[in-house]
Amino acid sequence: MKKTPLLNIALSRVIASLGHGDILVIGDAGLPVPPGVELIDLALTQGIPDFISTLRIVLSEMQVESHVLANEILLKQPTALAQLNTLADQAALGERHLLSHDEFKQLSRKARAVVRTGECQPYCNIALVSGVTF
Repeated sequence: MKKTPLLNIALSRVIASLGHGDILVIGDAGLPVPPGVELIDLALTQGIPDFISTLRIVLSEMQVESHVLANEILLKQPTALAQLNTLADQAALGERHLLSHDEFKQLSRKARAVVRTGECQPYCNIALVSGVTF
């Protein structure tokens, strides 16, 4: 049995297959998934699993070089933003890039996968750009 916290087979497989510069999106329950992009649907009900818990588990296995958020998250200030900022301050997310929400949805077309959570706070979406461990 795996020793790391991530137990979801599909998510673990995608993370193991990422190369430098590949994108993994973690989204709220309403983020559209572009045709042709793999969907890993973890959503059970509103708020379960939540965005931040999902992100923290992904970060336990994924080396992140940078991340992308929609500008709108800064305007709406969902409670998850404070925790995102803490993770960024701890250097867990690499450099931050901001796009409009529409540009974020366009970027998600390039993702290897979109992870759908049960999060129902607005704009709780992040694109993680894979880094390398060496």
